[in-house]
Amino acid sequence: MYALIIEDNPDIVANLYGFLEPLGYTLDVALTGQAGVKRATSAHYDVIVLDLELPGLDGIEVCRQLRKEQRLATPILMLTARDTVKDKLAGFEVGADDYLVKPFSLVELEARLKALVRRARNENVEHILEFGELRYDLSRCEATRAGHKLSLTPTGYKLLESLMRKAPALITREELLREIWGDDPPDSDALRTHIHALRQAMDRPFVHPMLRTLPGNGYRLIKEDEE
Repeated sequence: MYALIIEDNPDIVANLYGFLEPLGYTLDVALTGQAGVKRATSAHYDVIVLDLELPGLDGIEVCRQLRKEQRLATPILMLTARDTVKDKLAGFEVGADDYLVKPFSLVELEARLKALVRRARNENVEHILEFGELRYDLSRCEATRAGHKLSLTPTGYKLLESLMRKAPALITREELLREIWGDDPPDSDALRTHIHALRQAMDRPFVHPMLRTLPGNGYRLIKEDEE
């Protein structure tokens, strides 16, 4: 999971890195509101942790700009030392998705982050993704198209999951590289090779291909009636 931390307290930042990175999170940090807006709009993140009291732009203004001006839909968890209904309402009114009061439990924070991301990805409790003829049971790591089981590599399953979560919208090549390989992507031909293998497994036995390449942009899944 890719998270942006917009927080100026170095101790809190260090605690978040120390707790979340071993759990598999990839973190970026911005120490000011202005830097947070810039980072949030220049890269793809699964979730944003936003402090309310920041130098320069405060958390309310950062959230307002991301939602109203930048039209950013990334889930936002707001952190604050102010435990009042008025402050919470102010955060929700500008688009925050959740609220956590300092000092907070790191375990609770991580649980809230996962819940926000699940909600944003429209995951159901059975962890089953469905799009058109495709069905992917995440808990069993089993994927089918029109009832026919797909035989995929571990990377193929990750690619399929990313495409299905985004479908029918486009997912860029850069987003895929980051979701599959994090901050250490392989050479430029690796993604193309894995996409080819996924297309062979998912589309070759069927009349209508579902995986479409948009040259120079990325990839998307389509349904038969979109042909």
